Order: sequence, then C-alpha cells, then structure tokens
Amino acid sequence: MDTKEKIIEIANEQFKRYGLRSVTMDDIARMAGISKKTIYQEFADKNQLVLEVFTAELDKDKSAIDCFPVLEEDLIKHLVELSSYMRDRFADINPMVLNELQRYYPQCWQLFEDFKKEHIYKQIVDVLEKGKVQGYFRPEINTEIIALTRLEQMMSTFDPIKFPPSKFNQVDLQVELFEHFLYGIFTDKGREAYQNQKKQTNENHN
Repeated sequence: MDTKEKIIEIANEQFKRYGLRSVTMDDIARMAGISKKTIYQEFADKNQLVLEVFTAELDKDKSAIDCFPVLEEDLIKHLVELSSYMRDRFADINPMVLNELQRYYPQCWQLFEDFKKEHIYKQIVDVLEKGKVQGYFRPEINTEIIALTRLEQMMSTFDPIKFPPSKFNQVDLQVELFEHFLYGIFTDKGREAYQNQKKQTNENHN
C-alpha cells in the first residue's frame, strides 16, 4: 500500500467513526504515522481528501452490489444478500456523515445524488419489475412511486432530528425499514420464499 492509499484508508476509518468535521488533517497524519506536510503532498486540501475517500467508497458500493446474485436467477437471494450487506455497511458509519456532506462538501453530495439516481434508484426499479414478473411482489404496485418512496425511506434514517443517534442504531433502522418495505409489497409467494431464504442463509452462517 502506497502513502496515498494509506492516507485514504485511515481517513475513511476516522470519518466513518467520528464524522467529517471533527477529524482534522493533524489527526489523520498522527494515525498514519506521517507528517501533515506529507498529506498535503498527496492532497491539495481536506476537501480533496474527503472527495477521494467518498469516491472510493461509492465505487466499493457499486462493486459490492454488482456481485450480488443475478436478479433473473434468484431475486429472493438477492434481497437477502442485500439485507446482509446493509447490516455490514451501516454498522460502523457515523449517521452525521451524510448531513455533513450535504452541508459542507457540495461536490461530494452531488456525487451521492448522482449515485442515488443512476445506481440505487435504477436498481430498485429493476428489482421491483422483476419481482412483479416472477410473482414475488404485488402486480398492482406503481414501480416509480414505490422506488422513490424506498429511496426517501433509506435517506430519512440519517436525519438526526427524526432518528436521534443516541436512541436509534443505524443498522437496526435500515434493516427494520427494509423488511417493512418488503412485507408491504410481497405476495404470499414472495413472503414465504423470503422467509425460507433467510432461514437457509442463517443456518449456513452458523
């Protein structure tokens, strides 16, 4: 791992744990065992560092989601794998990160908005359409409305006013809302298949 990669890795860990604003370049230099001057040889300023860290994280998310089971082959397994990924993904993220991105790092926030529209929204639509065709989701649901609602539902958990971090765990919030969403659109066939796949997955992991 070269110096730049090391800085990005450590900055990512610190940002996720403590938030973007509270972590300084001095903190990152100390954790990396290098001088602050070395950081500025790789990054013009903190804005550039945050941008590169966030871009790397989005790329990681895209790759991870693309590795899930092919929808045409097993939609239900895809949903269970997605649920597991969400548990792992949100386990160590400070809920203030997205709020700070929106307020203080507009370039990063625009990347996130583009990611939601071009990747997450399209994937939700794809899942819904295939689920309706395969008989797992209710055929009468409006795909566009439900997809947009799901997107807003996911983002709402990062609002510290609605869901104070001192009271709600981000992983529990995401998983609870995800399952609430699914059970609202499942057919009997979909509900049974999902429950069976979850049981099988849990048994395999034990």
